[in-house]
Amino acid sequence: MLLETAPGPFSHSEYIFEPKVDGHRLIYSQQAGNIRLYTRHNNDCTRQYPELVLPFDDDIILDGEVACTDPETGLNDFEAVMSRFSTKQSSKITQLTRILPVTFAIFDILQYKGQDLRKLPLIQRKSILQGLSLPSKSFGVVPHIEGAGEALFAQIEAMGMEGVVGKRKDSQYSSIRSREWQKVINWSYADVFITGYKKAEFGWLAAVPDPSGKMRPAGVIEHGPNLKHKQAFRGVCKQLITGEDKKHVYLEPRIQARVKMRNWTKSGLLRIPVFTEFIV
Repeated sequence: MLLETAPGPFSHSEYIFEPKVDGHRLIYSQQAGNIRLYTRHNNDCTRQYPELVLPFDDDIILDGEVACTDPETGLNDFEAVMSRFSTKQSSKITQLTRILPVTFAIFDILQYKGQDLRKLPLIQRKSILQGLSLPSKSFGVVPHIEGAGEALFAQIEAMGMEGVVGKRKDSQYSSIRSREWQKVINWSYADVFITGYKKAEFGWLAAVPDPSGKMRPAGVIEHGPNLKHKQAFRGVCKQLITGEDKKHVYLEPRIQARVKMRNWTKSGLLRIPVFTEFIV
């Protein structure tokens, strides 16, 4: 079941609200004692997370997010969990299990003791989930509150966490994207210069000045601008071209834009930048 995006924080008596964990989606399946971990795209990742290959008291299917925590900030570290996910070598997996341990943050239960629970109301599935005995400290249940989405978002925003998810209390679990589950992202914002564009598909090259004033690459803007924004860009960019190669056309850094993003990566790039407006 996938999330729609809400236009902003909201409160509603018919919804529960929970923190949005900044990791990747994970299904934990234990069938006839056999444990399998896989992503929402059905990519098996059982080998990558040996600390999660621990049994429950009976067959079960759980939905949640696998995440790493930055020990310095206490916040989820998305790059760390992506490092865990992409590692396939056994010795490296063993090493990372020690230095970058993961937690499986569980927010739903789909099957238990041979019963399909997906047609039950969410609030009832949550009650069953709360009653589980977890295999180790590598497992946790995502907490939730009823109704007060805006108050929770204010706390999430103050702590610098990723956002909030609102879910209808009576929602059944459907394997589609649904308005019954909505995310509210705690965006960060940055002002960047557009220093080029992709030739093949849409993409504006973004840069920011370093301490010396020299432009350094900051990522590629692939989302956000509408047709009018793109037309305005095309009208201006032709007179700013400084060169090109097989994949890109390069521009003088004269066009400035504001983007929203999840965060800055450790390598100084914008994570999932979305254009919001030109700065004139």
